[in-house]
Amino acid sequence: MAPAFPSHSSTSGLRIVSWNLLRRVGAGVDDVARLVKSHHPDLLLLQECTEDIVSLPSLVGGHFFRHPMQSRIYGLAAWSPHTFPQSTAIRLPASILPGRVPPRLAQIIQFGGITFANVHLSHGQFLNRFQLRHIIEQMEGPAAIIGDFNAVGPVGLHGFSDIGPRARTHRAGNLIALRLDRCIARGLVCRASEVLDKGRSDHHPMVLDMAISGALYTPGIADSTLLGAI
Repeated sequence: MAPAFPSHSSTSGLRIVSWNLLRRVGAGVDDVARLVKSHHPDLLLLQECTEDIVSLPSLVGGHFFRHPMQSRIYGLAAWSPHTFPQSTAIRLPASILPGRVPPRLAQIIQFGGITFANVHLSHGQFLNRFQLRHIIEQMEGPAAIIGDFNAVGPVGLHGFSDIGPRARTHRAGNLIALRLDRCIARGLVCRASEVLDKGRSDHHPMVLDMAISGALYTPGIADSTLLGAI
């Protein structure tokens, strides 16, 4: 296995990167490896991740968990240079209309004293808000939901703030660009964020430098919790 590349972590912050790869016709494992080498995330969250991407640790080391979605060639995945517990998947509310797509998942990750949900939500604007509420009900303490929300307009959820970059992250063909990729969080602050070049995908990666907010920070407790993920 290749050695893991250095991360960006410190005792009080984590670098999170999220990218929708556009399944088999978009970004491949080499593109993801270059992203890791360039930006050194502590935690990388991937959407539309195919089986080909499971070879990522052979290129950059680290630890990788993937959850395929029902009846699809892709799923959700998380990578880190640090050891972290096996992620879990929860089934999200689905449409009852005829011709509906199979139920979507959220990947739940416990990392650095924070609960992360990696998501690729439905296109229906009422449904994706309902899915977000379902995820939030199962999260305690400092938490963040990150990924492809497929949401148009504000996402207002009690206790959670939109802390991601405000730049547009998706353009389909020559249509208007939209900010579909988001990060909403509770008990966390984003010290810096950036939207990167999209490469072969139709989504731009997001980079977020995050930390537990001062209101929840107790010296010696948050530090050891964050270090426990490394």
